[in-house]
Amino acid sequence: MHTMSIDQYLHEVTTAVAALDRSQIARVADVLMDAWHTGATVYTLGNGGSAALASHMACDLAKNTSPDLGRGPGQKSGQRLRVMSLADNAALMSALGNDIDYADIFVEQLKSVLGPSDVIIAISGSGTSPNVLRALEYGRTVGATTIGFTGSRETSAPMLELSDVALRVPVAMMEQIEDLHVVVNHVLAVHLRSRIAEAVHG
Repeated sequence: MHTMSIDQYLHEVTTAVAALDRSQIARVADVLMDAWHTGATVYTLGNGGSAALASHMACDLAKNTSPDLGRGPGQKSGQRLRVMSLADNAALMSALGNDIDYADIFVEQLKSVLGPSDVIIAISGSGTSPNVLRALEYGRTVGATTIGFTGSRETSAPMLELSDVALRVPVAMMEQIEDLHVVVNHVLAVHLRSRIAEAVHG
């Protein structure tokens, strides 16, 4: 097995960050801004490290796009981006996986909540996760906007076909795919924070 040095790993990540397709990130940001304007809900989902990112994205996008944070219960909320992670309810996911099928843990949640104006952000480094692909298929059935976060592996082709907007990072190693997905999440959170603040305050 080839031994990768610390320097080599970090060099590959920094090279890949520099090579990120800015137009793909911009398209995702535009979809999320549209969701903010219309009051649509964004649902994030994934497995393993991608499940952690689904939670991370829901946290960052919800908090960073709320220009009226900290004002307490004495006034109504301002306009906020509605975002939820479908990877956070362990009881529901384990019930669905045990009683139905693990491939349906996201589809069954989406059937309760997803509307045609909503957005799915599906995360899979390989692009092959059956439950992620089925969630995207259901999103297409409903007419929701589907966003796929994946890497450069050839296996991601089915996921790309199901994604209205694809965010494909230019690496094939799973750990580096996940590194870049986190970077893109932070780019989106900070970028949208600025755009929403400008829209609210002029």
